[in-house]
Amino acid sequence: MSDTQAQFAVLKQTADPAVVDEIARLIADGHDRDLNRINLLDFAGRTGLDEEKVISGFLHSSRLGLFDMSWNVLCPGCGGVLDAHSTLKSLRHDDYNCALCAAGYEASVDEMVEVAFTVSPRVRRIGAHDPNTLPIWEYVRQMFWSSGVDINDESFSRLINEATLEALELPAGEKAILSLNLPNQYVIVFEPVTHSAHFIDIQGEPTTDRQQLSIVYNKLKAPTGTTVLRPGPLRLSLENQAGVRVLPSVWIAGDALHQMLGRRKPILTAKRMLSNQTFRDVFKADNLNVDQRLKITSLTFLFTDLKGSTALYERVGDLAAFDLVRAHFHALLDIIASEHGAVVKTIGDAVMATFIKPEHALAAGLRMRAAMKRLNDERGKEDLIVKIGIHEGPCLAVMLNERQDYFGQTVNIAARVQSLSTQQEIHITAPVIDSPEVLSILKNAEIRPIQKEAALRGIADKMVVYEIP
Repeated sequence: MSDTQAQFAVLKQTADPAVVDEIARLIADGHDRDLNRINLLDFAGRTGLDEEKVISGFLHSSRLGLFDMSWNVLCPGCGGVLDAHSTLKSLRHDDYNCALCAAGYEASVDEMVEVAFTVSPRVRRIGAHDPNTLPIWEYVRQMFWSSGVDINDESFSRLINEATLEALELPAGEKAILSLNLPNQYVIVFEPVTHSAHFIDIQGEPTTDRQQLSIVYNKLKAPTGTTVLRPGPLRLSLENQAGVRVLPSVWIAGDALHQMLGRRKPILTAKRMLSNQTFRDVFKADNLNVDQRLKITSLTFLFTDLKGSTALYERVGDLAAFDLVRAHFHALLDIIASEHGAVVKTIGDAVMATFIKPEHALAAGLRMRAAMKRLNDERGKEDLIVKIGIHEGPCLAVMLNERQDYFGQTVNIAARVQSLSTQQEIHITAPVIDSPEVLSILKNAEIRPIQKEAALRGIADKMVVYEIP
C-alpha cells in the first residue's frame, strides 16, 4: 500500500465518506489549477456536500499530510493575496499594503484572511509548488489572486486581450524596453511577484513625441507611484534588480479589469476557522503565538452556566450529580458543534462558545433549553437549569493558558448577560436581536422577547437586553 493510500485509509475513519471520495477524485482528476488554494466553500457548493463536513474533511486531510493549509492575507479591494502564511502564528500585527489598489489595511481575521488548501507535493506535484516556473498568466491567476475572486476563462481572457497593452517575463538582472502607445485611459504597470504597481495618469491632448518612463524592481522597496503622461507613444524601460524573475504587465484600468475583480465568491475566513470545532480539536497547538492579538470585528458569544450545581451535589450525591452534569455537557457540546459553533472552554459547570452568526447561537440556545427539559423529564425532577446569555460584537483572538481564547468587552458582556437568567430563560442583547435571521427564528417559534434594562457587573451603564421566555 502506498503512503497516499494509507493516508486515505486513515482519513476514512475520521471524515465523511462522501467528502473523502470527492477529495480523492479531485487529487486524481483535477487540473493543477484546481489543486492550488482550494476554496472549500466553493468546493462544497460544486459537489453538493455539507460545508462543515467538507471543512472537517480537509482539516483531517491536512493533518495527515495530503494538503498544505495556508492563511492568506487579502486585499479587500482587489482580492489579491498580500501575504501567505503556513500558520496563523506568523500573521503580522502591522499594516499590509496593496500596490494595485494603492491602499494599506490592518489585517482582521473576519474577511481579510482566507484559509485555503493546496495539495501536498508528496501527493501530487503541481505548477504552484514551483511558482517561479509558472507561465506569466498562470502566475497572476494562481499566485496573486485569492480563491475569493471568481475568475473564469472568459473574464480572464478579457483581461489578457482587452485590458493588457503588454506583458513580459523579465529574468533577474536583465533589462527590457517596451514601446507602447498610451490610450486616453488610466494605465497601471503591475508586477505580481514583488507586489508593486506604477500608475500612469493619462491627461491632456495626444502627443506624437515619444515619452520616457523608467521602473527598477529591487529587493528593498517595491516601486510605486504615479506619473502624469499624455496619450501617445511611450518608451518604458524596465530593470530587474529583485534577484528573482519579475512579470510586469501594462493594464488599462477599464471595464475588463474592474468587472473581473468585481466577481467574488464566499471564502473560508480565518474567523470561521477559529470557530470550527474540528480545527480547535485537531490543531490545538497551531493557532496563535502567546503575544498575538488578532482583531475580529464581529463574533457571537454564547455563555451557559448550570444553576445551583453545588446544591445539586448535596441533594443527589456526588456520583449521581456527576452523571447528570456529564450528560448536560454532552448535550450542550453536541448542539454547539451541530449549529456551526465551537467550544472555547468549559469552566466548572459553565461553557463558553463562539458562533460566526448570531442566529446559529440562538438556535443552539433554544435547542439547549429543550435538551435540558428532556433530561429533566426523564428524571421527573427539575435538577438541570441552564442559564444562557448571547452577545455579539468585536473582540481579540488571543492565546491564554496555552489555548486559543478571546478577550474584550464583548466577552465580558456575554458572560454578564448569562448571569441575568434565573430559570430556563435565555438573555440576548440588542446586536443579536437586530439580526433579521434571529427575528425570523423567534417569529417561527412564536416567541415574544421581553425587553428590559439591566445593570451588568463591571459595566458602567445599564444595557437593554431581551429575555427569551
